[in-house]
Amino acid sequence: MQPKKALVVRGGWEGHRPVQATELFLPFLESSGFTVRVEESTDVYADTAEMARTDLVVQCVSMSEISAEQLSGLSAAVAAGTGFTGWHGGVADSFRASSDYLQLVGGQFACHPGKEPCERRGEAEDNFLPHTIDITELGRKHPVTEGLDDFELCTEQYWVLHDDLIDVLATTTHPARPWQPWQRPVTSPAIWTRQWGTGRIVVTTPGHSLDVLENPNVRTVIERGMLWATRTASAS
Repeated sequence: MQPKKALVVRGGWEGHRPVQATELFLPFLESSGFTVRVEESTDVYADTAEMARTDLVVQCVSMSEISAEQLSGLSAAVAAGTGFTGWHGGVADSFRASSDYLQLVGGQFACHPGKEPCERRGEAEDNFLPHTIDITELGRKHPVTEGLDDFELCTEQYWVLHDDLIDVLATTTHPARPWQPWQRPVTSPAIWTRQWGTGRIVVTTPGHSLDVLENPNVRTVIERGMLWATRTASAS
């Protein structure tokens, strides 16, 4: 069998440590039988021949911009069977100005609520809240999250706007606190999959910092997601 080909695309906002974060997963990809190509920009998405040969795209590009040609190449590849996955802002807060990208991934970061104003110190930790990642009934049977229990994190808790074409494997709930303008708890998808053409997409919203990516539960989800999203025999 030919080895699977993984393309790791990284860049965008440096606060999410795109190089260091993706480096955490390169040994896993290589040990799982992938040949890995790493690109520091989304220019490669416009290379339709290269994208057609790619079995899995791992994206870590927070915010930034994408051209119409690049997005067209990515979307066409996914629709034809290339897997697409990533975590946190590297996939759920990418290319905010592109509605077509938002439709591709099915969910978009809106905010991460912060601590009570009197507790804030003007640092990143102002937005670190203890919260639970709740595995859904679907998630308890899905290969990406099967066997995992609900787990606790203290990091950014993503509030996500989404559509109903996603299959939600885990959620997280934002409580209604006195200093916030919403009046009832809001539940957001935290881990989801999406079928796009013959391609599979997996989005994992935890992953703001390296320590979160090294959390055993988060890392398990991301690594399983890479394998599950990879081009399947039916998409070859």
